[in-house]
Amino acid sequence: MKEKIDEIQKMAKEKISEIQNLQELQDLKVKLLGKKSELSNLLKGLGSLTAEERPKVGSLVNEVRNEIEQKLIEAEKSLKEKALAQKLEKEKIDITAPSVKIKRGSKHPINRVIEEIQDLFVSMGYDVITGPELETDEFCFERLNLPQGHPARDMQDSFYITNEYLLRTQTSAVQARAMLANEEKSPIRMICTGKTYRREDDATHSHQFNQVEGLVIDKKELNVSLADLKGTLEIFVKKMIGQNTELRFRPSYFPFTEPSYEVDVTCFKCGGKGCPLCKKTGWIELLGSGMVHPNVLRMNGYDPDKYAGFAFGTGIDRLAMFKYGITDMRYLYTNDVRFLSQFDRKDEE
Repeated sequence: MKEKIDEIQKMAKEKISEIQNLQELQDLKVKLLGKKSELSNLLKGLGSLTAEERPKVGSLVNEVRNEIEQKLIEAEKSLKEKALAQKLEKEKIDITAPSVKIKRGSKHPINRVIEEIQDLFVSMGYDVITGPELETDEFCFERLNLPQGHPARDMQDSFYITNEYLLRTQTSAVQARAMLANEEKSPIRMICTGKTYRREDDATHSHQFNQVEGLVIDKKELNVSLADLKGTLEIFVKKMIGQNTELRFRPSYFPFTEPSYEVDVTCFKCGGKGCPLCKKTGWIELLGSGMVHPNVLRMNGYDPDKYAGFAFGTGIDRLAMFKYGITDMRYLYTNDVRFLSQFDRKDEE
């Protein structure tokens, strides 16, 4: 019996010295000390020994077992230290090596303009309101004085999902929702920024673009007038494009305002002197505006004999192009880090 134990002890020492990694160590541990190991079998066989031999053999087996366990612990410690040393050697950083510059983008110009618009109008007492991008024909057209068959619907090539639902062509739908939701018919002073969708795609148009709409409604006795609209737009345009920017109002037509005006601004590139960008006129069309049409007030719960208001809207993408001198709207959707990284520097200038 003693010869067998000595043989197991010798074999264990040899095997432990040959171990190369922690997985081999774990496998050997099971083989030497597991329930089916030779040492465990010896302990199970103690019952067949005499009463005199049993304690001696049991003590010897436990002594060898403890010795093997200790050697396995030492081997595990050594392997872990070796593995750590190899990892540190492999992953070490040479602090004397030249650094690699990480390419960094910046906040998107569209988001910059949206935040600037919202901050401006909130400071003027406006509420920022949002609405669904998947809109009904009722709110996108009918409640804005564009009934079925109205010729002005042809001005907007729309993305219809069903006969009733479409991707909104303008954020004006949010104005209708805000008026209808205001059951107390209290004064409204709001803006809405968000995505809109039309079947367009060229250097100055996109099938998806962003708009900002503004709406003010109050009692007629407070004289909400075109002068208020003009003053509001002057503050807005000068803040966004530059203090030297001039505005020009041209009579126009929109189904939801009467009277309606197109607003031009002096060309941001030539300062109004005339250049190819403004087609030598010195002016660039920026936004649409006007006094809210009585039919729109009536359809959304406001008595046009008691209330009046004005509305305006412009494309945020075009505003970003004017503000930052971007020549092609499609650049706004490339997600090119070289393009985006310019705007931190531009805002610091």
